[in-house]
Amino acid sequence: MQQIVIEAQRREPAGKNANRRIRKSGKIPAVVYGAKRDPLPLLVDPDSVTDVLHSHSGHNTIFAVSVGGAQSNVMVKDYQLDPVRGNIIHADFYEIAMDQLLKLTVDVEMVGEAEGVKVGGGIMDVVTRSLEVECLPSDIPKSIQVDVTQLKINDYIRVKNLPVDPKVRILSEPEVVIVTIVPPVKEEVVEVAAPVAPAEPEVIKKGKALEEGEGEGGEDKGKSAKQPEKSKPETK
Repeated sequence: MQQIVIEAQRREPAGKNANRRIRKSGKIPAVVYGAKRDPLPLLVDPDSVTDVLHSHSGHNTIFAVSVGGAQSNVMVKDYQLDPVRGNIIHADFYEIAMDQLLKLTVDVEMVGEAEGVKVGGGIMDVVTRSLEVECLPSDIPKSIQVDVTQLKINDYIRVKNLPVDPKVRILSEPEVVIVTIVPPVKEEVVEVAAPVAPAEPEVIKKGKALEEGEGEGGEDKGKSAKQPEKSKPETK
């Protein structure tokens, strides 16, 4: 694959006002760092940096920065985005030597369809999405592929279970879980009890005594006092 080359120009370090003028001109400020060199301030085309980040190997892409005909192999070390527009407004590059080992982060890529998902209805849980590796610049993988085809419910793959690549040394801890298949979530059936009719309140009949004709002290005040019978005149 043909190497990407970004044309750049030297610039004098300046303040925020100068950087704003640079961006208005269609360029962005950038800096090349290296273990055996002083930082090199540059002007670069922001679209070229975006193309690098969107290439097949993303932020791990090795490309060349050309300054006045002299080229250096670099990688994107860091970059800054405009908080509103989202476009690149600053970039940092790191110069690398093609014969020296690099330590970097590589994304994990799942390959295949797990049996526990396809047959058992499980859910694939990707626990670790990137790994730390060490390799030569020319051996940087696009991703670390993990074959999940044989995984059943509750199976998992750890770092130590990955196939060994003699060109790429994985630095992440061997016991780190990369992916597991969890059982399907069962919906709980909630039993709804039949509604219970409310108990009838006890009615205290306040006027019960009066209705039955009983007054205070047990006397009957509901009727008139019984009149004595009139004596009939004796017939002679």
